[in-house]
Amino acid sequence: MQQDIVNSNPTAPLLGRREFFVTSILAAGTFASAVQPIQGQTKITTDDAGLTAGEVKIPVSDGVIPAYRAMPDKGDKFPVVLVVHEIFGVHEWIQDICRRLAKLGYMAVAPALYARQGEVKDLKDSREINREVFSKIPDKQSMSDLDAAVAWASKNSGNTKKLSITGFCWGGRIVWLYAAHNKNLDAGAAWYGRVVPSPNSPVTEAQPKTPIDFARKLKAPVIGFYGGMDTGIPLDGVQRMQDEIKKGKSGSEIIVYPNAKHGFHADYRESFNKEASEDAWNKLLAWFKRHGAA
Repeated sequence: MQQDIVNSNPTAPLLGRREFFVTSILAAGTFASAVQPIQGQTKITTDDAGLTAGEVKIPVSDGVIPAYRAMPDKGDKFPVVLVVHEIFGVHEWIQDICRRLAKLGYMAVAPALYARQGEVKDLKDSREINREVFSKIPDKQSMSDLDAAVAWASKNSGNTKKLSITGFCWGGRIVWLYAAHNKNLDAGAAWYGRVVPSPNSPVTEAQPKTPIDFARKLKAPVIGFYGGMDTGIPLDGVQRMQDEIKKGKSGSEIIVYPNAKHGFHADYRESFNKEASEDAWNKLLAWFKRHGAA
């Protein structure tokens, strides 16, 4: 069942639009103009029957941010999965991913990590979204906001002793960083996230490191899913990351699907690859179970 907006901390100050551009992910739940679903391609079918699903407000260091949360509507203390969005925001597909996980017994929480930098749903070009919004999000802020989401979950029916994270594209990069940040994380699954610096993803003051810098220092095992036909993430960089994580002790690994493009799990995009998507999803579920996150 759909739940109305909830503020888990009524005493926390609600920030005005001048401070936080994104005040509601439900209002922004539609697909961004830059990435409209392909006609006939979209396969979003996960309903909210048997679920408590909807928007929540998560207290963070400087106010609150919106998030989408889905979990079973019966029971308590569900394993927690953080779901980190693409640059296109906490839109309907990300919300659907949360519902898919909730149907399997998880509490899935997708915080809007771009909330301070600006809204993305009306921007028509992915390069503009990255330039104007996502390149300006400090990694320290993302880590802090994810920590806040974990703290919120622990007070709202989540069992954070079973904690995992998954993310897509920009969110895939964040998964690698969070696995190096949070020693209490059980497992991660990174979908086609950048792992080395590139012209499209340079090192900046806000984002001074890349996942390969932490490859040997991961505190939790991460499984990475990448496409062999991904023109935005060269395989030589993925191979470098793979070589580096083998030098560490996290037990992380990377799987490359030779015939898959970037975004192959996103069933609303032209690059969707059903075979690779289903195989990777099953591997994610097995990975979380294997490492005690389920």
